[in-house]
Amino acid sequence: MPKGSIVLIPFPFTDLTGNKLRPALILSETALDVTVSVVTTQLQWQEPTDIGLQPQTKNGIKKLPLVRLGKIATIDKALIVGAIGSISPFQISELDQKLKLIFQIP
Repeated sequence: MPKGSIVLIPFPFTDLTGNKLRPALILSETALDVTVSVVTTQLQWQEPTDIGLQPQTKNGIKKLPLVRLGKIATIDKALIVGAIGSISPFQISELDQKLKLIFQIP
């Protein structure tokens, strides 16, 4: 699955006590793994590196969500339950810029 795909995965809790089946945005892919960021509808706070999405047929999102680029996990591809959709090329460009901020890349 290419960068920008939205998939359904068991996303791990930050304290590693478990996981929850939820949408995630693929940031990169290798032969065995994918690196993803969580997609959430928890909008109480927003960080400068979050990306807002509008529900659309193309992305498969049903509620107004944020991609929390600060919540990243690398998981085995076999854990992907299914594909939901994908983001636009414009949003991938925004994604690249915000990833540079997170990883402090000039």
